[in-house]
Amino acid sequence: MLTISQLAAYAGVTVRAVRHYHAKGLLPEPERDSSGYRRYDAGAVVELIRIRTLADAGVPLSRVKELLAAGEEEFAAAVAQIDKRLRAEIRERQQHRERIAQLAAGDSLALPPEAVAYLDRMRELGVPERMIEGERDAWILVAAQLPERMEAYIQNKQDQLDDPSIADFYRELDDILEWAPDDPRLPALADRLVAQFEAVPDEDWRAFAEDPGMTDDLVALLDRWFLSRVRIAAPLIELLEERGWRGWTKLERIEAR
Repeated sequence: MLTISQLAAYAGVTVRAVRHYHAKGLLPEPERDSSGYRRYDAGAVVELIRIRTLADAGVPLSRVKELLAAGEEEFAAAVAQIDKRLRAEIRERQQHRERIAQLAAGDSLALPPEAVAYLDRMRELGVPERMIEGERDAWILVAAQLPERMEAYIQNKQDQLDDPSIADFYRELDDILEWAPDDPRLPALADRLVAQFEAVPDEDWRAFAEDPGMTDDLVALLDRWFLSRVRIAAPLIELLEERGWRGWTKLERIEAR
């Protein structure tokens, strides 16, 4: 006859596991001997090994008792069902691993390659990381809604970076983000932006205004993102409107009445 420690050792489990199987009703508890100890026979070892084997194979403990008592056909059907569940779990875990790998990939997590290349170019030009992160988050919002338009949008942004003054302006904007909403330099900033807007050919503004992908909902979402991230956004938009330009994501010239 065996003690609980010896039983556990024979079956390759811990004493704690044996007690857990007792609590679950999987392994019957023997009567105690005159010394107050439980004693196990060889049959208990066999039963415990069978329980351990099923548990190690991924069978839920809630089904182990059922399988131990099942006939051959019933056992085979149950094992097939469990195998199907395990394969589904493996696929799910593989998908989790792929997602984790994407997380490690940084910008490419939710952006197409052309957008990643654009952000990398900004870094090469010395644009501060905070500005790049802001661009990245805005493009994530656009890419989720308009993946088919991203290549054209990003090419336009790449063309803008060919102008050295644009990269210079991005670097300045990193300091501007620290301005208070009542900063006295805001009117001059608005004047500078308007000058940049008016340097863009009218046909480019028309093409952007007529872009069917830039729905009102998406424009509103991007505008809210800008307003929530930039302290000077609201007063700056007001100053631009005073100078004849409305909006932010989808700028439009206000027609004189």
